[in-house]
Amino acid sequence: MKKVLYVAAFVAALAVGAGVVLSTGASAAPASTFVLLDGSRKSTEDLKGRVTLVNFWATSCVTCVAEMPQIAATHEKYKAQGYNTLAVAMSYDPPSYVVNFAESRKLPFEVAIDNTGAVAQAWGDVKLTPTTYLVNKRGEIVKRYVGEPDFAELHKLIEKLLAEA
Repeated sequence: MKKVLYVAAFVAALAVGAGVVLSTGASAAPASTFVLLDGSRKSTEDLKGRVTLVNFWATSCVTCVAEMPQIAATHEKYKAQGYNTLAVAMSYDPPSYVVNFAESRKLPFEVAIDNTGAVAQAWGDVKLTPTTYLVNKRGEIVKRYVGEPDFAELHKLIEKLLAEA
């Protein structure tokens, strides 16, 4: 009986330890350079100090186009509190389509074009769109969404991250 109790206590301790490791599951955002529509560049290092949503999308992606108004509204809601959005168009998206989309929809955040696919590769070989990452102020990825996020849940997480030092 004592052996069973010791084993149970050991397993419980492992589970608690694993829970701590899993709950801190943030990993550093990969080093990459984003080329913005205006030709300027932004690096992963530039994301530090703000909570940033990095959204991989394409103009040909129905879900991406459908979620873009909510991404824009989220950006507007939190930008004054230290929140940023960076939309990264996939390499197969014609740059003229991306520019037209961003201008015609008056996107209120930065848009980059991943001409070579290197950024998508660095961020976990992104192939499915939309794929969205939420990055904390320390430059760590805290959440990855494939498909449209649950925006109510996303807003709660953004608020929690904005409140962190």
